[in-house]
Amino acid sequence: MAAAQSNPLLLICGDDDFAVKQRAKQVFQQWSAELGGMDHEIIEASAGNSGEALTALSKLREGLHTLPFFGGGKVVWLRDCNFLGEDRTASAAAVTEMLGNLAEELKTFDWQGVRLLISAGKVDKRKVFFKTIDKLGVVETFAAWDADDKGWADNAEIAARGAFKQKQKEVGPEALAELINRVGPNARQLETEVEKLCLFIGDRNRVELPDVNAICSRNKTARAFALGDALGDRDLPRLLKRLDEELWETKFDKDKSEIGLLYGLISKVRAMLLLKEMLREGWIKEARDYNSFKAQLERVPTDKLPADKKFNPLALNPYVLYKALPQAKRYSSGELVSAMEILLRCNQRLVSSGLDEALVLQQALVQIVTPTAAVN
Repeated sequence: MAAAQSNPLLLICGDDDFAVKQRAKQVFQQWSAELGGMDHEIIEASAGNSGEALTALSKLREGLHTLPFFGGGKVVWLRDCNFLGEDRTASAAAVTEMLGNLAEELKTFDWQGVRLLISAGKVDKRKVFFKTIDKLGVVETFAAWDADDKGWADNAEIAARGAFKQKQKEVGPEALAELINRVGPNARQLETEVEKLCLFIGDRNRVELPDVNAICSRNKTARAFALGDALGDRDLPRLLKRLDEELWETKFDKDKSEIGLLYGLISKVRAMLLLKEMLREGWIKEARDYNSFKAQLERVPTDKLPADKKFNPLALNPYVLYKALPQAKRYSSGELVSAMEILLRCNQRLVSSGLDEALVLQQALVQIVTPTAAVN
């Protein structure tokens, strides 16, 4: 981040709220130490309406033009700015005009002894204010990890290793993979879980899989994986228990639904089918540990795989595939094909019939898990 150190104007933005705040705090502390003095200023810029946004911008202009009382340099931090995007406050005529005027002032501003740090969420890169900062200063963007992005797990692993290293701890490969699987694409929770693990192991230097199993929480994504894992393990009592837990949560979480649970189960069965095919082709075999399994995946001929992510096993989280490999062996190929047909009929019944959703899902899962679902 050498560019940020040499330039007095820095915008840190993006939809990864945790990363933006961490980076901005780091820069503010570093700049304050470099310039010394006691006159550094933090201006809160989380505005609920255009009036609050205008007040924050007025304070910013005043802060930039007010000389340090004790001499030396000054850092001004416009913190958590939420009116640089496309929402109603950002689009207000008065806010747009004031941001435009501020952009013009920044073009001729004397930066001698003054540094401006702005931290914000998503920004509209088409607007004059952003274009001015991008031209005059430095912009650092932190995008949130996306579960649909194949590389999110790798980025999460890098971040976790870095966090453990800062605390002078190591982490085993399977422990790291399970941690990422439990947390999902959530940088803030990942940081919290690393902190918990380091406290949990005490004087020990290395975090292992039993530690993760003992202390780490599961987020929504990981709990959905737990339902699929029970299906893969062909453990009917655990499967029905997990289903009851998930159905209960749908009553209170607007982002969850019976159809969503069904699609998660379809994804699990599809993963096991894909693994069956990869085993049949000889591309993979039973692995002694997670690292050796990942090495096998890297050697799979990508030109033999479909471009559609839904049917490409390499688009899935490698650890999800690793855990599903022994599970795939609990079903025949015919049983998995039959399972997909059962889930398709379940989907049709959920959408078109007035039957109780819990009963429909329970019946489908019982059919899949019991040996009578076999077709060969």
